[in-house]
Amino acid sequence: MISKLPRWIESGAFILALLAGTVNAVGLMGFQHQAISHLSGTATLLGTQLFNDWSAAGYLFAIVLSFLMGSAISGLFISNVSLKLGRQYEWLLCIESLFLFVAAYFLLQGSHMGTYFASAACGLQNALATTFSGAVVRTTHVTGIVTDLGIMIGSSLRGEPFDKRKAKLFVTIVLGFVLGGIAGAMLFNKLAFLSLAVPATVCILLAIVYRIYRKRIAYTNRAN
Repeated sequence: MISKLPRWIESGAFILALLAGTVNAVGLMGFQHQAISHLSGTATLLGTQLFNDWSAAGYLFAIVLSFLMGSAISGLFISNVSLKLGRQYEWLLCIESLFLFVAAYFLLQGSHMGTYFASAACGLQNALATTFSGAVVRTTHVTGIVTDLGIMIGSSLRGEPFDKRKAKLFVTIVLGFVLGGIAGAMLFNKLAFLSLAVPATVCILLAIVYRIYRKRIAYTNRAN
């Protein structure tokens, strides 16, 4: 599947991972010091709080539900697992941007609603990337990516061919997520929750670039 993806996919995956890493860093530094771009830790906390504190459990459940709803929005727009220019990915990026702007607003007001919108934005992005790559690329967490990369290394030591293109994509995503963490920490120290406006703006710019690109490709195809 990786070999069938267009060459620009590495750049797109890097930017999306960078955005998710930034949002997650803000979450770790400000959303009650918990991750927001993935749900493994949140689900564990939900389990512990169901035993200890039902009020906190309700808050954590709402985060999980928000991530789910964001993913559902992505599924509503995109019905095919293969990347195809002409589909409305730019609108999903615009919705993600809107969610992040709204999240920043509510968090600056001290409302938990901001956390829910940030989680929905991450769920939407993760589903968007998963959908257009055939469930290969995940950009809001790196557990599966690192696992797959480790499997590839182990398999190569056993004598199987090493897919350099796939490895490059995985390393690019991990690097983007780590650099996003650095960016998120720096932004949060200066802007607090307003730092979410930065990845929100990048989403808008990415949507514009993608739209221009696909329009240009469509024009070229008609001309030929």
